Amino acid sequence: MYGELSKKLVEWIRNKVEEAGAKGCVLGISGGVDSAVVAALCSSALPGHVVGLHMPCYSLPQDAADARLIAETFEIRYAEINLERTYDSILQILTDLRATQEMREFEANYIIPQEVEKLAASNIKPRLRMITLYYYAKLYNYIVVGTGNRSELEVGYFTKYGDGGVDILPLGGLVKTQVWELAKYLGVPDKIISKPPTAGLWAGQTDEEELGITYKQLDQVILTGSGDPGLVREVNRLRAVNAHKMKMPAIPDLKV
Repeated sequence: MYGELSKKLVEWIRNKVEEAGAKGCVLGISGGVDSAVVAALCSSALPGHVVGLHMPCYSLPQDAADARLIAETFEIRYAEINLERTYDSILQILTDLRATQEMREFEANYIIPQEVEKLAASNIKPRLRMITLYYYAKLYNYIVVGTGNRSELEVGYFTKYGDGGVDILPLGGLVKTQVWELAKYLGVPDKIISKPPTAGLWAGQTDEEELGITYKQLDQVILTGSGDPGLVREVNRLRAVNAHKMKMPAIPDLKV
């Protein structure tokens, strides 16, 4: 099963690059299993024309080591670009603006929870990575290949115009548990497959803790529609509130 699936995805990636009139592809390598699988598929589809970028921004040092391991395993060009100074500069500019009298008066009308401030700041990181990937894509006439899977897409577990800002999503039709199985078939190192999935937005953050549901539970709901009634309701709620992330910006139908 996964052998045939791998062949189809490799051919699909190759065709999408050709359709775009591009010469290759660039992807972000986080050190996690999704980026490892995409790196493996891209390497098979376009040998010698794949660039993998690891873009730490207050990330765990182990992630860089794992990202390099992935690049070496699948023989793709690799570079590390530290975004911490850029992130700090942008965050300082935004913080300084909020400290002005005009903005203080404006924000006095709102109660902004700390967790909202934290998430707003953290979402800058994947958006900086998106900018970086498209910079190199433009230089080399490459396309940007995303690493998101169906489980994340279904519930909107990604940053709009961040890790969601890509040209193609080879894993978009596979739930996380299927990605793990494909990873085994492709020869992704066991230490990468067994890592707790994380978006790396802050220290100690994991996908399943933030979602409040395991990928196994989530995938069951997605694939069968069954599961604990409370979890099914929560998955459907997340689908509804995050549906905008999967759509192009709304345009009024004026018929002028």
